[in-house]
Amino acid sequence: MLKLTKKADYGLIAVKHLAELGPNGSCSAKDIADAYRIPAEALAKILQKLAKSKLLVSHHGTNGGYALARTAGQISALEVIRAIDGPLFITSCLPHDTGGCEQSGCCTVREPLRQVNESIKSLLEDIKISDMRESGRRYVRQESGTHVEELVTLR
Repeated sequence: MLKLTKKADYGLIAVKHLAELGPNGSCSAKDIADAYRIPAEALAKILQKLAKSKLLVSHHGTNGGYALARTAGQISALEVIRAIDGPLFITSCLPHDTGGCEQSGCCTVREPLRQVNESIKSLLEDIKISDMRESGRRYVRQESGTHVEELVTLR
């Protein structure tokens, strides 16, 4: 099954949160962790990776925190995922610099899987953080009442 790592999930949540604060908004790792019930230590490391990749800027001091380095419309989901997890591959044979695998001489699915991998990367590159921010809403009923849950709409 193809799925994002928990770290990538947390990174996308954090970047989306920062986008919702607007162009001059910043927030501490602790505040984001508390808002989404994410382990603070793990989120702090993720935000440091995102800052090192120049997707976020960090501000030190009393009113410090993290902010987007570019507008939400200029940051793709793929950039966030790559900054956290590295290159995206759906099979181990796709990175050509690994020397291939034992089946490389008789493999009949390498090219189709490469195309799938490229399609996934292209889709994630096309999804901007601003698209996630502007996603639709749905209502979810809970015992204590109704709350709003945000959704990401994929095209």
